[in-house]
Amino acid sequence: MRRLLPRPSEWRRESLRTNLWLVPTIEVLVAVALFAVTYSFDQAAYRGDLTLPSWINSGSADAARQILTAIAAAVITVVTLVFSITIVALTLTSQQFGPRMLRNFIRDRGTQLTLGTFVATSVYAVLALGSIGHGHRGDFVPHLSITVALGLVLVALGILIYFIHHIAKSIQLPEVIASIARDLSAAIDTELIGSAHDSQLEAGPSVTELLFRMEESGAPVPAPKSGYLQFVAYDALVDIATKAGAAIYLLYRPGHFIVEGFTLATVSPAGAAGDVTQAMARSHVTGPNRTLTQDLTFAIDQLVEIAIRALSPAVNDTFTALTCIDWLSDGLCKLTARFHPPRVHRDREGNVRVIAADVHYSRFVERAFDKVRQAGKGMPAVMIRQLDALAKIMEFATTAEQRAALVEQADMIWRSCENSVSEPLDREDVRRRYDIVGSVAGSRERAGIN
Repeated sequence: MRRLLPRPSEWRRESLRTNLWLVPTIEVLVAVALFAVTYSFDQAAYRGDLTLPSWINSGSADAARQILTAIAAAVITVVTLVFSITIVALTLTSQQFGPRMLRNFIRDRGTQLTLGTFVATSVYAVLALGSIGHGHRGDFVPHLSITVALGLVLVALGILIYFIHHIAKSIQLPEVIASIARDLSAAIDTELIGSAHDSQLEAGPSVTELLFRMEESGAPVPAPKSGYLQFVAYDALVDIATKAGAAIYLLYRPGHFIVEGFTLATVSPAGAAGDVTQAMARSHVTGPNRTLTQDLTFAIDQLVEIAIRALSPAVNDTFTALTCIDWLSDGLCKLTARFHPPRVHRDREGNVRVIAADVHYSRFVERAFDKVRQAGKGMPAVMIRQLDALAKIMEFATTAEQRAALVEQADMIWRSCENSVSEPLDREDVRRRYDIVGSVAGSRERAGIN
């Protein structure tokens, strides 16, 4: 059986989360439904079919209009002011540590809940205000709806206090870094779960033979539009290739930038290229930015971006960079222990239908360490923390390829230390950490781990 890959619903879930309209829209719809219920009770009370409790608001029509007008105006004013101040604070902070903070702010459920609660409260008050009128029994005043509106204001004030606390906590850089690290961990769980040693039938030509055929006589499939590849529906591609009796070799993975008209994939036999080209647009999602779905390096790049900004002369915040290195090591430890990315996807009979673009473990290690090592040149504290991270990751290395990639990074850090650190005692500290990485690598090799 094929491994359960991230489905399009997961990409849509991530896309819907990264916006400020979904949760407020749902809350507004709930507010409209709530008003419909309370309005029906108010109508029943107006006709004399129902007696409302004594604690329900019982003011006049003019008083009701004043209350609801004040609620509708005040709630929108408060939320506009609070969000404006918050955006200014986030903008100033993101100038130092990157625009990712704004993205995290937008996708944060607390932010969406706060905005939705205030907008829904204002909408409810406006609906209640519009229902006040004159009937055959005199002025119609929705007493229950007014009371509920007052209750919603109290709820909105509680949400506001929560939001102020939440945003003051979430814009602290350690919290931002930890949030990105949690995203990386979740992406690893989603992308790599169950990818290793899945039992499946094998039939038809081998991967090597198919790649040779594609090189000799395969037909190219052009990219339908430019942008970052955000999601690939491998299951849909398998179905497309099965119906066409073909095999598809993908040249790009999610996170890569593709250019319209350039070759996106190769198809064999060439006669199936037309059908595959028409169907490829349904299985590939491109956009102006990268996402966490199927793109593990995106979260790694976010942490690296914060680290190298912190190490820049303009900021000079070494401790923030060290925090980023710590969380990078956490993510790479999990990635190293479970790194078995699926490349071949077969149909139910076991025939190879989709060959994904190859991804090497060394790519993740390089993305996590290269830029930070370069930015931290001449800084023993950064070198020591990176070597400590490599030693931790080495404990989870399961193959010779992984050990080689980690040792290579340690060698580069040590060479950078020799060339840029003039203090002998500092170099000795770095050397001790470097020797630990080699010692752990040797012990893993002696343990018989291939």
